[in-house]
Amino acid sequence: MLIRTENNISPSARKALLAALGRKVPGARFAAARGGLKILGLSPERAADAAPLIANLPGTAGLVFTDEELCPLACSKKKRSAPGPLDFSGPVFIAGPCAVEDEASYLSSARGLKAAGAHALRAALFKPRSSPYAFQGLGWAGLKIISKAARLTGLPLVTEATDTRQVTRLARVCAVLQVGARNMRNYELLKEIARSGRAALLKRAAGATLREWLLAAEYLLKYGAKTVILCERGGEAAGPGLDFRMIREARRLTGLPVIADPSHAAGTRERAASLALKALRSGADGLLIEAAANPYAARVDGRQTVTLETFRGIARKTR
Repeated sequence: MLIRTENNISPSARKALLAALGRKVPGARFAAARGGLKILGLSPERAADAAPLIANLPGTAGLVFTDEELCPLACSKKKRSAPGPLDFSGPVFIAGPCAVEDEASYLSSARGLKAAGAHALRAALFKPRSSPYAFQGLGWAGLKIISKAARLTGLPLVTEATDTRQVTRLARVCAVLQVGARNMRNYELLKEIARSGRAALLKRAAGATLREWLLAAEYLLKYGAKTVILCERGGEAAGPGLDFRMIREARRLTGLPVIADPSHAAGTRERAASLALKALRSGADGLLIEAAANPYAARVDGRQTVTLETFRGIARKTR
């Protein structure tokens, strides 16, 4: 953490500031740095507690944190293929329809996706929708369906929890709990998912900065998540498309797997297929992609859901 000092601070004022810092943050060390003083020897928790105590001391002009200081757990350089339900030593494909709609169509898609190269199944039971009249998912009625799909295919399930009350029950069945883009800043949900013992998949909210995204990941890691997967899904404000720079920067700063959701960023199945390959070429560690046996009959996002044949082609091109 850098404490920016006022311009032209006098030697006596600087000495008084150092004395005040010593009282406010006992045990910390301070070193001269360009523009102010570097504070050393503080854990992230102590730095966060100390910040409001020192921000308004006479002679200070502000505090500057690096991403690594704000997000020490997320910015750890541990192996990207850390132990978990998915092996990120190569590209990982999480595929399935946008929402589970009925048993027959979901099981048909699940079998086809397993044969086409999927490593995990999208298993969405709860769908946060902009319109209260839109299909909200099967809810708990779909739990038996996705459980059966997991037994038949042997693939782990990835599902979105939209409420803290859903987490425990979903965690009994699903290997990965997803935090949707709308819930990236739902900190109580992040904590609950972190405590569940399951891997967490964290989508970047529309318009969120890299730092905001990593801070959300930091919540998950701090409160107990052993595996966190970052997912770039684009932002509506800038129009359709993925932010490939965001993928590269997240991979540079962290050891966490970074995957892409080309479906929501695309809007059409043709563009989704193209974006999927571009994301992988940009360095993404995998895809979260909408794919189904009969996307033309889907009640949700059918236009952006790729066919099994298209998904198979995407998977083959990365082998």
